Amino acid sequence: MASKDTTPNPARREITVRRAPKFVPFMILGAIVGAIVAAIIAYGRPADPAFDASTVFGFFLVACVAGGVILFSILALVLDRVSVKRSQRAVVEAVPDSVPDEGPEHDGGR
Repeated sequence: MASKDTTPNPARREITVRRAPKFVPFMILGAIVGAIVAAIIAYGRPADPAFDASTVFGFFLVACVAGGVILFSILALVLDRVSVKRSQRAVVEAVPDSVPDEGPEHDGGR
């Protein structure tokens, strides 16, 4: 009786490849867009003698930055879900070096 080797080959693996968004840059961009919107609201309207423009800017800055971060985070989540649906499977295989790297002369000209 011949026995079959049922252990998977450790040099070959199946992986999932996808492009996922990074959440922190989306949140930072949302904060920047929120700050721009707050500046437009505060300084783009006729002045009210009861409130200083910088006071109005500070008030709207808090609200608009929070809203921008929330909206852009939701956008990143939606793009992440789309990337999961577009993911592809690939097989990777370990390839050993034929010549070991030795010293700075073998670093590829860096």
